[in-house]
Amino acid sequence: MSALTVYQEHQPDQGINFFELGDIQTQLAAIGVKFERWSAQYEFAPDADQETVLNAYQNSIANLKQQYGFESVDVISLKSDHPDKAMFRQKFLDEHIHEDFEVRFFVEGRGLFYLHVADKVYAVLCEQGDLISVPANTTHWFDMGENPNFKCIRLFTTADGWVAKFTGSDIAKTFPTFDQFVASAS
Repeated sequence: MSALTVYQEHQPDQGINFFELGDIQTQLAAIGVKFERWSAQYEFAPDADQETVLNAYQNSIANLKQQYGFESVDVISLKSDHPDKAMFRQKFLDEHIHEDFEVRFFVEGRGLFYLHVADKVYAVLCEQGDLISVPANTTHWFDMGENPNFKCIRLFTTADGWVAKFTGSDIAKTFPTFDQFVASAS
């Protein structure tokens, strides 16, 4: 189940929870974040190649490309048996910004985005079917958990793809990890 918890930035142990799609969308829209649910145009196998996955969501992708001018799209996947999973996880755990949107659609699995906006932190648990679009220059971090399991479609307005500017803040270390967040939401 998708979830949103809104914290004061210095109170990582006290947050307000939202579980209904409409409530999550309303809270995130207030900070300029798009949150949607997509459905595939047809079913495909879990080991489907990138082209098959992209074709299954072709209409939704085309709408976003037209609306925001996205130039490139790809599919990224990470499973718990990947030998470099800890290195990939660490890469995203530090607070950072992008000069581009960060758009992710979860084809399968889940991940936890933390958005640090003004004096609040928004923890967004995204699951299969969820699209999140984080505006450019929004301070955030991402936790895929100790045993990642996700496949995402990524959209970019530039050919450079994922380029981060790290803030140097250690705020991410004060908030629950993906595994802690999921355990407490259960």
